[in-house]
Parts: sequence; structure tokens; C-alpha cells
Amino acid sequence: MQHQYQLVLQHPWRFILQVFRGFRASQGLLLAGAVAYYALLSIIPLITLILLLLLVSIAVFSVLFVLPGDPAQIMLGINATPETLANVRAELGLDQPFWSQYLDWISNLITGKGNRSLNYNLPVYDLILSRLAVTGPMALLAMIFAVIISLPLGIYAACRQNRPADVSVMFFTQLGLATPEFWLGILLILLLSVQLGWFAAGGFPGWAADAWGSLKALLLPAFALGVIRASILTRLTRSSMLEVLREDYVRTARAKGLRERTVVYTHALRNALIPVLTIMGLQLGQLLAGAIIIENVYYLPGLGRLVFNAIGQRDLPVVRDVVLFMAAAVVVVNFIVDLAYAYVDPRIQLE
Repeated sequence: MQHQYQLVLQHPWRFILQVFRGFRASQGLLLAGAVAYYALLSIIPLITLILLLLLVSIAVFSVLFVLPGDPAQIMLGINATPETLANVRAELGLDQPFWSQYLDWISNLITGKGNRSLNYNLPVYDLILSRLAVTGPMALLAMIFAVIISLPLGIYAACRQNRPADVSVMFFTQLGLATPEFWLGILLILLLSVQLGWFAAGGFPGWAADAWGSLKALLLPAFALGVIRASILTRLTRSSMLEVLREDYVRTARAKGLRERTVVYTHALRNALIPVLTIMGLQLGQLLAGAIIIENVYYLPGLGRLVFNAIGQRDLPVVRDVVLFMAAAVVVVNFIVDLAYAYVDPRIQLE
């Protein structure tokens, strides 16, 4: 302490220089700490995604591991000898303990080696891509139908609350919620395919063989899926719009003499879309995960039908990889929806 007093009295500029250097060093440490903190915040979603997929993979593998049924017996039939069954189990790794089989499966996914289907004898990755060419466009078409139907109806009902138009919209949305999608799909087949002959009753010709025919083959199942989801989105859009239309800034916009159309679509709708986007993301993730019943009704070779058949055939590599892909698709879609929040409401970006 005495040494510092002497330094101040005898060499004041040297003392000031030391203090400045110490300040710069502490400032550098603070800056480095801030950078490390924000870097950690930026990778937290990635860490969460990895941990979630890890937990999903363990859960899927555990459930399939304890289910009854022998894949080797299904492959070889009931007349296979015990020696042949033992050889096939050893070749497929089915005689290994739980964690050994799990680590082999995960290592094949991480290293890109991939797993092979027991029944198709093809890489599961190729099977997923081929079936995703059906399920992906169908899911997007279903969401397009849902948005086209729900947003106008929800806004229309909110702007005419408790009037006959609002009551009618709520009645039809309740009817849509109570309608099973497979039953609606069958009705569309009977009316538009059997009676009018406008669409094929089922099947999928393939994009390379007939692009227009493939698109027509997806319109009916996509519409059946979209109408059911539009019922949920319509009611949610209406309730969200009603809440926003009561806000002070909406009353201020009306007091300024703005047109009602400008008030509704420019000031109110954008703030009302946050909960709607959340449900849309969940619905799109569910559709990408595979609409098993609709794909079976229309005989579409999609992801849902692939995993449905694989479960019946005990094709474990296909079931594991497809279910893990479905989980990843749901998480990624919800992450994209979180990014869309910042575009819809800039206040979220500032926070």
C-alpha cells in the first residue's frame, strides 16, 4: 500500500498507465465473458435438440426391444430350424445385449453408414427419402388448405362476434372437429372419385412417371387432412383476433380514422398470429410424422404407411429410423416457427 502511495507521488503518469492497463485487461475479460455467454445461449437450442433426440432414440429402442416377436422368425418363416434362426440372429446382432444393439444402431446413424431394412434389403435412408416424396407434399398441401380456409373464416367471425355469421362459422368448425379424417376421406372418394370421376380413388403414380397425376392423387387426402386442422385454426384465429381487437392501440387506430380493413389486417392480424403459428407448427410436424390412416385409405406409399407395415413385419431398423426422423422433423419445424415469431412480432427479437 505504501509502495502505491510512493508511486503516485513520484511517478503519477506511470501509476495512471498501470491503472489504464488494468482497466483494459478487465474490460477484455468482460468482453470475452459476454461473448462466451452469448455463444452458450446460441448453442443451447442445439444442445436441447441433441438431448431430446437422444432421449427419443432410447425410448423408441427400449419399446421395440421389449415387444414380443422375433424378426428372424418372421423373415425365415415357421419352418426354420433353430440353428438357422440362431445364425440369422447373430448376423443381425439380435443376440447382443440391449446397450450393445443400441450403440451399434446409433453409431451407424452418426457415422453415415446407415441401417438396412430387414424386409426390403435396402438402406432405410433411401426408403425414408422415397416415402417423404409423398408425405412431404401432402403435408404442405394440407397446411395450405388449412390456412386458406381458417384465416379468412377466423377473421370474418371475429369481426362479426355473436352475429349469425359468427355462429355459423363456429357451428361448422365444431362439426369439423367432430368429423374423423378417414371418414371424410372416404366420403370424398365416394363423391369425387366414384360418382363424378374427377380424381383417382387411390394410388400414387410417382412424380417421375406422371407429375400432374401425382399431384391430383394428393389433393383429396390433403384436403381431408386440411379441413380437420382448419377447424382448430379457425377457432384459434377468432379467439386471438377478439383479444387483440380489444387492445388500446386498435382503438387508437380506429380513432385516427383508419379504414377497418387497415385496422384489422395491418394492426390486429399480425399480433394475433403468434398463437396461430404455434399450432400450425405442431400440426405441420404431425403431418410430416405421417398420416397413417389417410395414407392407408388412399393407398399412398408415405412415411406413415411405411412405419405401419414395418411394425407388423417387425422390421426394427425401419421403425427405429423412421420414428427418430419423425421426432427430428417435429423439433425442426417448431424451431422454424420460433424463428418466425421474430418476423411476425419484432418485440420478440428485441427481447
